[in-house]
Amino acid sequence: MQAPLKIAIVTGAGSGIGRATALALSQENYTVVLAGRNENSLTRTADLSKEWNGQMVVCSTDISKPESVSKLFSTVSREFGRLDLLFNNAGISAPAIPVEELSIEDWQKIVDVNLNGVFYCTQQAFQMMKKQSPIGGRIINNGSVSSQAPRPNSIPYTATKHAVTGLTRATALDGRKYRIACGQIDVGNAETSMTARMKTGVVQSDHTIKKEPTMSVDNVAKAVIQMANLPLDTNILFMTIMATNMPLVGRG
Repeated sequence: MQAPLKIAIVTGAGSGIGRATALALSQENYTVVLAGRNENSLTRTADLSKEWNGQMVVCSTDISKPESVSKLFSTVSREFGRLDLLFNNAGISAPAIPVEELSIEDWQKIVDVNLNGVFYCTQQAFQMMKKQSPIGGRIINNGSVSSQAPRPNSIPYTATKHAVTGLTRATALDGRKYRIACGQIDVGNAETSMTARMKTGVVQSDHTIKKEPTMSVDNVAKAVIQMANLPLDTNILFMTIMATNMPLVGRG
């Protein structure tokens, strides 16, 4: 008997963790809706899945805009009639500058994407998952290890990621009556364009500059797959995956 069709949305699917996870989900027989602002990058992700005849749909989306998110979920509802997994992955960082020099525009931009965007997508996912048959689904949020400990000069990014932790906990609680499981993956030093500077050196808590180890982004994708493929009566509420020797657990 053929397994039922599983539908996933991955935000920020045009690069890094989002791309790696979208490809991994495709190999697990999910139909993956690729959401992001750069349509060319999304198309590149979809092209990579042709090697195994992966089923991917490109949907240009700006998660910081509620109307764009609504359009994304309307497309999924119209084309597939259900949603099994939402991976709230998209995020941006701010310039690494002292808080007193941070512009209000940069602060608002980070909040709009990293926090508001996660909320907009979660709200739309709830609306679909509570009405579909069978009821329920899974939401996984990319929290980052910045949800646990900050880096110097990272107030906007750290604040939004701490807020995502609260959103994850509340979503997990409120989703229980609808069989909606919500968990969070906190990623540390995955090798992406955002972490390329780790190889040349980044500011430490004592204001020295040091290189930091990184890990393959494919290992993050494998961890997301582990969370995604659990039955809905089981949930990994929080998972931390990190380069083993990064300084997250050391004394500052």
